[in-house]
Amino acid sequence: MNVNFEYDDVKASNRLEIMAAEKLQKLVDKFDFIVSADVFFKKENTADPNTGLVCNIRLSTPGSTLFALASHANFEASIAESVSDLNRQLEKRKAKLKMR
Repeated sequence: MNVNFEYDDVKASNRLEIMAAEKLQKLVDKFDFIVSADVFFKKENTADPNTGLVCNIRLSTPGSTLFALASHANFEASIAESVSDLNRQLEKRKAKLKMR
């Protein structure tokens, strides 16, 4: 699987890329129909100190694209929530594919 990383107002981090790639690899191991992933790290100005560091993940699968966004005080929590959201979406998609 091909993983592309993009940064907006954030310095590129090898540690974040490794963490995100490891979590995404677990999804790929579970769902073999994932083609590629785009991971976006972004820093936003917010009034709430518990948000502002955003992780967007877009997964390409045959027939559709899945997307998850999370904003927390650190990128690690944002990555974890985005991957968790994608896992739920992939479970639903897999269930629909089994019905056919």
